[in-house]
Amino acid sequence: MGTVAVSLTDAPACGFDAVNITITKVRIHASNIASDTDAGWTDIALTPARKINLLNLTNGVMETLGQTSLATGHYSQIRLVLDPNGGGSVANSVVPSGSSIERSLDTPSAAQSGIKLVNDFDVGANQRVDLVLDFDACKSVVSKGNGNYALKPVVKVVPTTLNGISGFINSALLSSHVAITAQQNGAIIAATVPNASSGEFALTRLPAGNYDVVITADDRAAGVIGAVPVAAGATMTALSTSAAPLTLPPSLQGSISGTVTLTPASATEVATVTARQVISGGPAVALRYQAADLLNGSYTLAKLPVAPIQYVSYSSTLPLIFSSAASTPSAGRYRLDATAVGYAVQTNAAVDISSVNQTGINFNLTP
Repeated sequence: MGTVAVSLTDAPACGFDAVNITITKVRIHASNIASDTDAGWTDIALTPARKINLLNLTNGVMETLGQTSLATGHYSQIRLVLDPNGGGSVANSVVPSGSSIERSLDTPSAAQSGIKLVNDFDVGANQRVDLVLDFDACKSVVSKGNGNYALKPVVKVVPTTLNGISGFINSALLSSHVAITAQQNGAIIAATVPNASSGEFALTRLPAGNYDVVITADDRAAGVIGAVPVAAGATMTALSTSAAPLTLPPSLQGSISGTVTLTPASATEVATVTARQVISGGPAVALRYQAADLLNGSYTLAKLPVAPIQYVSYSSTLPLIFSSAASTPSAGRYRLDATAVGYAVQTNAAVDISSVNQTGINFNLTP
């Protein structure tokens, strides 16, 4: 026999002060195609069911869900089972930023049979395996009109080793909704927010490789640190210190809005619109993204900087000094990509917000 232990962590949520889910159990099976009613499941039961605010689990903080004994062998499927709303209680909910009202978060029926995660791992005799489930609240909560919200779970199993990228953000920015992401080829791999008091941040449990770190904040230019190396071992790559924190210059900001239509229509798939720029001689980066409303397809990308990206290639010699970088499209313009699972990507190559906000930037996605 061996032992498996499961913990939960989170990336930050966009536009919410709380994202609560209530977990009843974690289930483990050897087969990646086993249904929830098949034999052979091993359960880690949370008794009583535990209501967890995912936004408390950023910067490497974890919530231990429990452990259980497992027969030695190979395992391929994990299910995270949520308690349904009902019976006068709100098991799963959100609190929008600036509000004190807890709103019910509609969960798919599959959440009660278990959010399915396919992840291969081996349990050896007298060995312990630690699994960390990364629940991406920002990508998992979508609006569905009239102030209602739905859960479309985005969960992945991440390495247990506490490695990654760390640093400090200038205290002058901490009230400006700072977000920090680790990206590869313009795709967001991990995200976090700085500590509200110290400005310290950590992008943790990253696969080894090079990452572009993107920093955004309200009324500021975006900052990008290119090709930041992350090792497989338990080491953190520092980008700044508390004595010399990262800062961003002021910038005018604009917005882009419109609708995304799925043809054929889908009641389950969520469309996402992402604003990107490509730094000349450097990487492509995503500056903002937004899931379209489930009911009407509307989206708004707000707080897009008009000023040029501030860029610096990574160096172990600190402090890192940003400078304005040319990009494609140029400053104040963004490439928009609209995506949805099962549909072809649609792109608007250059939306100009340098002098006016843009509305009616619509997409029609087809398979």
